[in-house]
Order: sequence, then structure tokens, then C-alpha cells
Amino acid sequence: MGVVTKRHSFGVTESALSWIKSYLSDRSQCVAIGMTTSEGKWCYKDRYLDHALQGTAPQYLEELVVPYQLTRSIRSESGAFLIIPTIPGVTYESPLRHTPEPFADLVLSKMAMAASWNAKQKKKHIKAVQPKLRVFRAKEPLMSVLMWGINHSINELNHISVPVMLMYDDFKAYSKIRMDNHLFNKENMPSHFKFKEYCPIVFRNLRERFGIDEEVYMNSLTKTSPIDVDVSGRSGARFLMSYDKRFVIKTMVSEEIAEIHRILKDYHQYIVECHASTLLPQYLGLYRITVNDQETYLCVMRNVFSPRLIVHTKYDLKGSTVARQASDKEKQKELPTFKDNDFVNDGIMIYIGKESKERLESTLKADVDFLVKLNLMDYSLLVGIHDVDRAEEEAAEANIAAADAEDESPEENGVDEGGGGLGGAEVDEGAVDLSTPNVSVACPTPPDSPGLLLDPPMFSGSFDPCFELFAVKSDERSGKNLIYFMALIDILTHYGVKKRSAQAAKTVKYGANAEISTVKPEQYARRFLDFILKYME
Repeated sequence: MGVVTKRHSFGVTESALSWIKSYLSDRSQCVAIGMTTSEGKWCYKDRYLDHALQGTAPQYLEELVVPYQLTRSIRSESGAFLIIPTIPGVTYESPLRHTPEPFADLVLSKMAMAASWNAKQKKKHIKAVQPKLRVFRAKEPLMSVLMWGINHSINELNHISVPVMLMYDDFKAYSKIRMDNHLFNKENMPSHFKFKEYCPIVFRNLRERFGIDEEVYMNSLTKTSPIDVDVSGRSGARFLMSYDKRFVIKTMVSEEIAEIHRILKDYHQYIVECHASTLLPQYLGLYRITVNDQETYLCVMRNVFSPRLIVHTKYDLKGSTVARQASDKEKQKELPTFKDNDFVNDGIMIYIGKESKERLESTLKADVDFLVKLNLMDYSLLVGIHDVDRAEEEAAEANIAAADAEDESPEENGVDEGGGGLGGAEVDEGAVDLSTPNVSVACPTPPDSPGLLLDPPMFSGSFDPCFELFAVKSDERSGKNLIYFMALIDILTHYGVKKRSAQAAKTVKYGANAEISTVKPEQYARRFLDFILKYME
């Protein structure tokens, strides 16, 4: 066969040789596919079919035995070799019925060469393998159904042509599906659930006008379970975020859903007319999920803050002074939400330059006029401030700490392990602070997800519309290199009987001249704009 072997030149023990022979003596038919050439290269060859592949590393042997069925891997302290049985129906020139000495030499040589080759290889860093198949696995059934439902909805919409214009019925339409499974996929999904999407054609059109691709929307919300911020806002709503921090999911009560339905047609028309140039919340999807006979309403919105820039200070401004300061408990949080009185006492001025102020003022006035027409009030302007210089210092310190930790902690079993969490912060509609210095640590990495979304680059001086839609740079008068994120939130409060009663009660308590937050929409809008524009230059 032209095999070059030296029985003990590779340090194979006598016990290993005896073990090989005893194993092979019990097999009536087998085909060896390992040998060495005179040049010292590996050659995998069927001894009787005369098929060889040169220069292949030992660990790839399994890929070369197809269509044969690999039955066993024999290992010893000197290395490893593989034996495959002959296949019924395949004729060999002379089936191997015993173990001649040359064959033992062949196996011995293969074992020794495998040991020698493996000894030269460096220890490789093995990463945990995650399945690429989307299984909608979450810690709670509600999130599993949400992921499944959004995936189902987008796939269904892909088969529906985009209409030339939206009709009246599109604003009344809904899609509802009920699933009843028996002992099927029970590890990932509840056996019985309902998923309802409101006005799917309308919200698809809104996503398009807001520049959000359908596949991006689906992947952000379904590749891995949304992250629960685990903090309730003033209304007791629950907030979640997509793994890439692009979208915020808020639970709503039925009254809020009814209010969205009431204003949806006007809201859509306004977005069309202003070409999506607005500070209003960007409503992207409206759903109802029923699990265990419990209904949950969910609204998906675009995140106000950037996924890649951490917000260092945050204000919720209404233009009111009555009970408008952060509590002592709130101030103890890592990122407290300050209010109007705190804003004034801190001496904050929003320096953005004349051109930026004119553009922002025009947009803000148009948005507020729209809310007045719909008889809405009690909204806020959320202001998030990112300090570029401070962020660079924090990033440099984090990199040094990470490098030191990597040097001090040895690898265990060559497997990466990741984890992390989010601190508690005050939660506002559409503006959960999702900007942490290291996104890839705070969020679990979904299968086959692009790294750019999880670990985006630091701010380079220009805004990315995918990340910084609501961002404005400060000018030199601020004395610092700042970036402001500003948007309107909590716009669904209708000035009806309930609010009129609240206004009367607060007027009696605080006096007629007190700047309470509950006032008529026209008065609220005027006071709101005066306050915001007073502190903006």
C-alpha cells in the first residue's frame, strides 16, 4: 500500500497496540480510511475503492466518510482513529476478515500522527452555539405570543399588496387569530392563546412613513425576547424594549386603546402632511394578546433616545410648577427623571443655535396645535442630555477595566458566558432610557444578529437617522459638548368630564392662580410653549 510507518517511533505504548488489535479482532468486516504518505501528509482513503484526499486535518475525518455511517471513535492516550463498517450492497475487492499486521501498523501510524498533529494545535476559543431557528422562546407566555404574533403579522402583510390610498375601513380593520394546541410546542408557547392586531394596513403605512423597514421591525421584536424594564410609570403601565433598543413596548388600558382609535385617522393624516417631521410619539403597532383568559393591550413605539448614546440627565417638562419636582426617592435612582422645578433650579438652558431653535419651534408649535384640535392635554416634553466628553471618559475607563479584568480572569473551558441587566429608572412613554455604555452586555445577543446593532460605534460627530432621530447638538454657548434628545410623550389624555372634575378639585386646593397641570387644552398648550421656548436659545 506504500504506507510509511514506524511502529513505536511516535511513543505509542504496547498496551495501546494490544488494545487496538483486540478491538479489531472482533470485527468481521471493516474498512480503514486513515494512512500517511511518504511526504508525511494525511491521506484518507477507502482501501478497496481507491479514493483518496490529500492534506486534510484529522478532525475533518467525519466529513469524508459520507455516505458511510460512522459507528465509533476509538481513542487512546496516543490519539484517535476511526473505523467504518462495510455497507450492505457495496462490493469490495477483498473484504477484510481478519486483522493482518500491516493493518495494525496502519492504524498505529494514524493514531500517532493524530496525536502529533493535535499537540501542535493551539487551544481554540469555543463559543456557545445558539440555534438560528426562530423559536419565540421567552420567560413568560405573554412575550412568546407577542414575538410569534408580530412574526405572523409581518409575514401575512408581505402577501398583501400596498394600497394606493388608505380607505375608511382600514382604520376599523383588525386581524385576529386563535391558537389551540394539544401537547404541541408546549415548551415555547402556551397551549391556548389569541393574538389581535388593530389596523394592520394603517400601521404598516405609518412604519413606512417613519422610515422603518418591515424586516428590521420584525427582527428587532422577534429575534429574542423583549427586555422588561421592570419599572412602572405613573399610570402603572409596564414597559419593555427590543434587544437592539430601537423600540419601546408599553402596556395600555382599554381607555387608551380607545383614544388611539379615536385619533388614529387624524394622526395618520397629520403624519402624511408633515412628512413624518414631528416630535409626536411614533406609534408603530397596536396589539391585544389573550393568555389564560387575561387580555393585555400593547403598543409599540420608536425609542426617543439613541441606542448607542447614554443619557446622563433627563427632564420631564410640562410648564407647570405645582408638585412638579422629583421626589427624594426618585433622586436616589441611577438616572432620575427631574421635572419643571428641578429644571429651573438647576439653571438649565438649552443652547442649540438660532437655526435649530427656529426649526424645533416650528415643529413643536405645529404638533401642539394638532393636539389642541384633538382636545388633548397633560403631555410632556421629554429632554435627555448626553454629555459627549463625559461619555468618552467613561468609555475609556470601561475599556481599561475590561482589559484588566480579561488579563486577571483565566478562560474556563474555552466557553464564552454573557449576562447583564438594567438598572431601575423612571419610565416615560416612548422614552425608556435604553442607552447603556455597553449594549452588548446589557442585552442578550440573539442568534445570527448583526453586531452593529448590539455594539454600535461611539458618536463621531454626525447623527444616524436610525439611531438619533430626535437629537440636536448644543452650540458653543453651552460650554460643553452636549446632545439633546427631545420629543413629546404621554399625549393620550383627553380633556373630558374626568379631567374637568380634576381641574375643579385642584383649583379649590391650590387656588385659581396656581399653575396646575390640569387645565383646558388651549391654556395648557400656551403655557407649555411659553415655558419651553423661554429656556431654549
